[in-house]
Amino acid sequence: MSRTPFKIVVFNVKYSENLGDGILALCIEHGLAQTGGGIEVETVDLAGRHGFGGASSSRRRHLLKLLQRLPKPVRRLAVGFFVQRALRRQRGEWERKIAAADAVVIGGGNLFQDDDLNFPLKIGTVLDCVRRFDRPLGIYAVGVSADWSEPARRLFARIGGVRLLHVSVRDRFAYDSWRSHFPAGPVPDIIPDPGLLIGQVAHTTRGPNRGNKVAICVTEPVVLTRHASHTGPIPLGDAAGYRKLIEALIEDGLNVTLFCNGATEDHIFARTIVNEGSMASHLTSGVLHLADRPADVEQLLRLLNAADAIISHRLHACIAAYSFGIPHIGLGWDKKVEGFFRSVGREAYFVDAEHVPVSDIPALLRAALAQGIDQERYNLTMDCAETGMRRLRFALQPGLVSEYSIADDVRGIAAGPR
Repeated sequence: MSRTPFKIVVFNVKYSENLGDGILALCIEHGLAQTGGGIEVETVDLAGRHGFGGASSSRRRHLLKLLQRLPKPVRRLAVGFFVQRALRRQRGEWERKIAAADAVVIGGGNLFQDDDLNFPLKIGTVLDCVRRFDRPLGIYAVGVSADWSEPARRLFARIGGVRLLHVSVRDRFAYDSWRSHFPAGPVPDIIPDPGLLIGQVAHTTRGPNRGNKVAICVTEPVVLTRHASHTGPIPLGDAAGYRKLIEALIEDGLNVTLFCNGATEDHIFARTIVNEGSMASHLTSGVLHLADRPADVEQLLRLLNAADAIISHRLHACIAAYSFGIPHIGLGWDKKVEGFFRSVGREAYFVDAEHVPVSDIPALLRAALAQGIDQERYNLTMDCAETGMRRLRFALQPGLVSEYSIADDVRGIAAGPR
């Protein structure tokens, strides 16, 4: 007689236009299903999306700029109104899925942040549904911001009403923030971002390595300013900064590709960068290329795998590059990017505009290409990421204990990157 599958419902933003969220969602699905124990995994997008490449409004960029200009209390009211209206439509579906599940996971991504109550309202609703149906919950490898408003604290505090079987965060910054928000516990583990496992999931392979193809992941500055965790200068915070870096890299004999992580506003901004005299001539000569906007994760991974080096503000462009063994430079704007570079021992290749000028990037890039990715640290990081996923599976379905030694996994996590 066949055994009924153990059903896990995962909540994150899998189908965001920012395909980095799709990368980590696919990795969680893959990791949870790798048991041979009949686990069935379904991911629910917190924004109500049901697939990649959905309708995208060209007005989004202008909306972001408008929101950024609004006073914070007014912006929070506006965002809260639209989010709560959407949640009224979605809640019934979430309740049906949770009622039919054996366990629920919230993760990964920077889900425990107070972005005008967007995520607090959504996570708070999930927690309500989990409590109603008394399902075990795992919070897995999430990012956690330091500053929460009082309404956000109350919404996230609904964690106290559920059966929480596992809680983990993805770096030391997130750990410190979680402990400050929940000083009485639960105390989280630190588990590497699940997106690190994309090298095991992806169907794409590395292109021929010629050492001269650099891909710059372009991000609309308004997005960075809106979500930045500090008020200091942001490297490549305008089109002129990108153009200056492109000129320097081309002078170094490199071919440059501009690409985005999938967000429409990022691709529009990338077109703005190349819509200028000297950039147009580089496009014509072939030393500069503007990639098409990727519509799904596989298209983004093909763009990454075609490069010999990556420069990016976007966290998961850096994480995927690391997973594929591609040298990369991280651009500082949020603690989560710095946290990742610290966790894998690549602080030297993290550019914080307050301490490392953008003019140093070409030299850093040459050093990164020459050094490559430290294999010993890479192997340890990947082992910790896989171990973390096994610990989540065991917490939700303890019968899996026979597959491996919990004690070994505890030692692996403890010895992992900090």
